[in-house]
Amino acid sequence: MKSTIQKAALCGATSLSVALLCGTAYAQDATPQAADTADDANTIVVTGSLLRAPVLTSPVTSISTDNLDQRGISTTQEGIQRLSANNGPALTNSFSANGAFAAGASAVSLRGLTTNSTLTLFDGMRAAFYPLADDGTRNFVDLNTIPDDIVESVEVLRDGASATYGADAIAGVVNIITKKQIQGISGRAEAGISDRGDAATQRLSLTAGFGDLETNGLNAYVSGFYYHQDPLYNRQRPYPYNSDDYRQICNDGTCGVNGVVNGVQTDGYTGGFGAATPFAVRPRNPLTGGAIPGVSSRYTYLNGCQGLPTYTPTAAELALGANASAPASGPVCQEDVTNLYGVINPEIERYGLSARMTARVNDDTEAYASFNFTQATTQYSGLPATIRANAPAPFYYPRYSTSANVAAYGNNTVLQLPVYVCARSTIGACTAANGTLNPNNPYAAQGQTAAIIGRLPDLQEYDQSRTRAFRGAIGIKGKISDDWNYTVNATAMHMDLQRRSNGYVYIQHLLDVIKDGSYNFRNPSANTQETLDYLAPEARATSTSDLAQIDANVSGKLADLPGGPLQVAVGVSYRYEAVDSPSLNSDFNGPTQRYFRLNGFALKGSRSVYSAYAEVNAPIVDQLTVNASGRYDRYPNGIDNFSPKIGAILRPLSDDRVIVRGTYSRGFRIPSFGEANATFPTTGYVTANAATYTDSFLAQYGCSKATFTSCPTYLTSATYGATSVSNPNLKPEKSRSFTAGIELRPMRGVKLSADYYNIRKTNVITTANNAPAIAAYYSGQAIPAGYQVIADAPDVNNENATPRIAFVQSAFINANTMKTDGFDFSAELNLPITDNLSLTTMADATYIRKLETVFPDGTVERYDGTLGNFNLTAGSGTPKWKGTWTTALAYRQFTLAGTLNFFDGYDLSAMDQGTGYKDCGLDDGSLPCRVKSYITFDLNLQVKINDKFTFYFTGQNVFDRLPPIDTVTYGAHAYNPIQGGEGILGRYFKAGVKFGF
Repeated sequence: MKSTIQKAALCGATSLSVALLCGTAYAQDATPQAADTADDANTIVVTGSLLRAPVLTSPVTSISTDNLDQRGISTTQEGIQRLSANNGPALTNSFSANGAFAAGASAVSLRGLTTNSTLTLFDGMRAAFYPLADDGTRNFVDLNTIPDDIVESVEVLRDGASATYGADAIAGVVNIITKKQIQGISGRAEAGISDRGDAATQRLSLTAGFGDLETNGLNAYVSGFYYHQDPLYNRQRPYPYNSDDYRQICNDGTCGVNGVVNGVQTDGYTGGFGAATPFAVRPRNPLTGGAIPGVSSRYTYLNGCQGLPTYTPTAAELALGANASAPASGPVCQEDVTNLYGVINPEIERYGLSARMTARVNDDTEAYASFNFTQATTQYSGLPATIRANAPAPFYYPRYSTSANVAAYGNNTVLQLPVYVCARSTIGACTAANGTLNPNNPYAAQGQTAAIIGRLPDLQEYDQSRTRAFRGAIGIKGKISDDWNYTVNATAMHMDLQRRSNGYVYIQHLLDVIKDGSYNFRNPSANTQETLDYLAPEARATSTSDLAQIDANVSGKLADLPGGPLQVAVGVSYRYEAVDSPSLNSDFNGPTQRYFRLNGFALKGSRSVYSAYAEVNAPIVDQLTVNASGRYDRYPNGIDNFSPKIGAILRPLSDDRVIVRGTYSRGFRIPSFGEANATFPTTGYVTANAATYTDSFLAQYGCSKATFTSCPTYLTSATYGATSVSNPNLKPEKSRSFTAGIELRPMRGVKLSADYYNIRKTNVITTANNAPAIAAYYSGQAIPAGYQVIADAPDVNNENATPRIAFVQSAFINANTMKTDGFDFSAELNLPITDNLSLTTMADATYIRKLETVFPDGTVERYDGTLGNFNLTAGSGTPKWKGTWTTALAYRQFTLAGTLNFFDGYDLSAMDQGTGYKDCGLDDGSLPCRVKSYITFDLNLQVKINDKFTFYFTGQNVFDRLPPIDTVTYGAHAYNPIQGGEGILGRYFKAGVKFGF
C-alpha cells in the first residue's frame, strides 16, 4: 500500500509529467509542509491531513514546477488560475485593471463559490489577507505574493477541509509548497512577446544553496527573482476588442449598439448627446438652473472637437427628442473611449527575495527558518477626468446664487459656470459687486450661467498599487518515541498596500477653480501645472494586513489493526489576523471633500482565533480504511464552531487496480472584515439592462424595453451602485459537503479517475436581493423596508424625467443557501516506447452540474452555464466545463509538449439580473444566445543541452484564436476576462534558458 501511495504523490515530479495535473493523488496532508525527507522514504505528507502516512481519501491535484515549465506557464499564479476546478468569481490580474476593488491582486475561486471559500496556504500555514477585499467584502490571499522560483509544487485539495484548517476551506485548499533544500547555483532568463509585437514579459531569477541534510545535516539557500509585464491596450487588438462601436456585431440581421460617445445608431442618430472630451456648454437660468424661455437649450463647443471624429446631424435627427440638446449648427464630437484609453492588461512589476535554512538538530529532530519578501506594483491609466461625472451620492452641485434662491429652487444637479467670478475666499456667491464677468462662460454678458459637460484633456486618471509582503516562518519536528512524533510551526506575515490615484478631480477644488475662474475651460492647454495639481491632488492611502500563527501537534500509533497501525494526531493552534484599510475617498468632512469616481470603501478589524483539532486513521482491514477528523475554533464575541469530517477508502482488489473512496464534512466561513467591520460602506457597480427598467419608466425617455437600443445612452450605458453596509451581528456561513470517487488502473501506465462533489452553504452572507427595491422605484411605488434608493442626477437631455437609480443600499444579512455539485475527471497514460523515446498524455476536466442560490422565500436562482452569479463574477459567469489535455513526446534530450485548453460556452442570461435560466435575457439580439466555447492550443519545446543548460521555446495559442465575442460581460471589453484572459494576447511566444551548476 505504501509504495502505491508514494508513487501517486511523487508523479508530479517526474520528468515527463507535463500536464497541469499529475493525475489525482488521493491524499490528506500532515501539518502544512512539504514531504519530510527525515522520515522513512515510504512516508509522505499531503495537503489535508495531520498524519504522515494517512489513508488517501480526498482528491488532491498536484502541480509541480516541471508541469508549469513544460506547459510554458511563467508564474505559479498563472498555473493556479488555469486549474479546471477554478471557476466563476476568480480574480485575475487583467480584470483588476478594469476597476476591480482589489486592483493589483489575483485570487482563485474553486467550484465557483467565490474567492472567500477557497483557503490558500504557504507550506500549510495561513497567509495574510490582501489588504483590499474583493468587492470590498471577500477576503483572499493574493497569488502574486508567491515567490515562484522556490516553489516545489502546488497541491490543491478539491474537498472541504475545515476539520483540518478551520474557516474558509469550504470549496477546497490551495497549498503552495516551497523547496526544502537547494544545492548549487541555478537560475533562468526568459522573455516573451506576442506575434503582434506587444505585451512583452521578462523574467529573471537566481538561486544559490549549499549543504546536504543527509550528509552534513544542514542546507541553506537564497533566491531572488524579477518579473515584468508590459501594459496592453484595447487599441492594440482588432475589432471589436478595440472599439465601443458594436454595429458590426450582427446576428440574424440584428446588430449591436454604437457605444461611441455621440455615435450614430443603426436606426439613426438616437443616442442623445454625451460628454466627449471637448467642453460643451449651454445657457441656463441662474435662478432655477433650468432652461430659459425663448433661448435655445442646445449645447455648443467651447473650442471645437480638437481632432476627434465628427458627425453633423440631419434636420430630422435634430428633431428627435433624444437629441434635444445636440448642437444645432456644426458637427458633434465623437469619441471612442475604449479605443483611446482602454486597458486590457496593466503594467506589472514583481520582484522578491527568499531565504531558508534547514538543520538536523540530532538524528530525531529537524528545524528550519525561512523568510520571504515580494513586491508587486500594478499601474494603469484610465479616462481623462470627467467633470460632469455624477458625484458620489448624495452630493449635488450647489447653486452659485443666493441662499434665497437655494431655498426657492433647491440645489442644481448639473455643473454650471457662474456669471461672475471672484476671489476664492469670498463668502457666498460672486456678484457684480464683488467680482467680474466669467471669461469661461460665453453667456455671462447675457446674465446666464453655462451648464458644462466634458472631460479635462490635461488630466488623465492614473492608478498604481504597490504591495509589499514580508513573511517569516520557523518550525521544528522530531520524535517523542519510536511511535510518536511532534511538530511545531509558527509564521508571521505583514502586507502593506500603497494606493496612489492621480488625475481624479477633487470636488471642492473644482468648485474653487470655477468660482475664481483660475481653470481655463476655453483653452485647457494654457492651464498651469499648479492649477492642475490643485484641481486633482494625488489621492494616497496605505492599507495593511497582518497575520501571526502558531500550530503544534503530536501524532503516533495507538494500536495495530488488521489493516495496519491505528494512528491518531491531536493539536492546538492560535492565530491573530488584522486588516486596516482606510478610505481613499471618505466624505467624513462633507460630500464636497472628496473625489469623483474613487470608491470610498474602508474597513478596520482584528481578531484572535483559538483552535484544537484531532484526526484518527483506522485501517480496519486491508481492503477498508476509515479516517475521521474534527476541529474546534473559538472566535471573538462568542462565535465558535466545530467542524467534523469522515472519509473512507475501499480497495476491493489486492493490486489496487480499483480504488473507491468518499468523504463527508462540515465547514464554515467566518464573516469577513468587510462584511462585519467596514467603516465606510462598499459599493459594487452593476450594469443596467432592459430588464432593469419598466416600460412606464422608459416611456418618459421615448422608448421601451422592446426598443431599448434606441433609448438615450443615459439609460443604455447606465450602471448603478449596489451599496452594502456592514453588520457586526452576522453569523458564520455553514457548509455541508461530500465527495465520492473511483480510480481505475487497468494496466501499467494507465490511470483513470472520476470524482463527484456536492457542497451546500447555508446562512450565506449577502445583501438582500435588490430587485424588489429597483422594481418599486421604476414603478413609482414605495421602496420596501430595509432598502434605501438614491436617485442619480437627472439626464441633462431629459431633466423632467424620473432620474435613473444611482445607488441601492442595504445591509449584509445571513439569508441564502448556495448549492453546487459536479464532477472531476482525469486520465493519464505513461508509455515508454523505447529506451530513448516515451509518450505521456494526460487530460483533466471539471463539470459543474448545478450552481444555484435558494432565497428565504424559496425562490431559486441558477447560474451554471450562464453569466450568473453576475454580481459575484462581474458577469464572467459559470461555464459548465473547463479542462486541459496535454501530450508530451520525449526523445533523448528533446521534449515536445502540446496542450489543449478548453473553456465552455455559456448562455447570455443571469437570473440575478432578472432573466430566466438560459433564456438569453441579457442578449440585445446582436449575439447568438450562447457564447461559443473557447479552445486554444499551446506548444512547448525543451532542449537539454547538457546537465547545466536547458533551452526552451513556447508558443501559446499557436492558432491565434482570440476570445469569443461577449459584449455583456463587463469585466473586459467585448470578451470574457476569465474565459479569454490569456487568449486575448493572441499568438504568444516565449523563449528562455534554465541553468544549474
